[in-house]
Amino acid sequence: MRIGIYTAISMLMLTAGAALAQSQIEAPAEDGHRFRLEKTETGYIRLDQKTGAVSFCREDQGNLTCRLAADERQAFEQDLDLLAKRVAALEQKLGAGAPPTTVPSDAEIEKSLSIMEQFMRRFMGIINEFRAEDQQAPNRL
Repeated sequence: MRIGIYTAISMLMLTAGAALAQSQIEAPAEDGHRFRLEKTETGYIRLDQKTGAVSFCREDQGNLTCRLAADERQAFEQDLDLLAKRVAALEQKLGAGAPPTTVPSDAEIEKSLSIMEQFMRRFMGIINEFRAEDQQAPNRL
């Protein structure tokens, strides 16, 4: 009996997905609601009217718990696996090429401070020029 229910739900999902793809995949829902719930024998099917994603939902103690459909779950897990591999590769790269944790020398600190001082002096000069221009122009309201 469970196989029959899951087959019926799968057919309903395919039909709903195809209809949505033809009519509304890019258009927002007319009534302003993104999700649409349809009651089934075992719970609800939630249709995201914006993306076409279908979820199975069950009511438990007044809370509605939704899970991704099998096809979407598989695609989601594949994306997670791909991202996990990419993160591992990046962490390996960073671990191999991590810069040494040395303290800058006194000469490097002096050079940095000199650059910052030069920047601040020029910046303050620009501010003073703007102030002088504002004082010279008549105040018109």
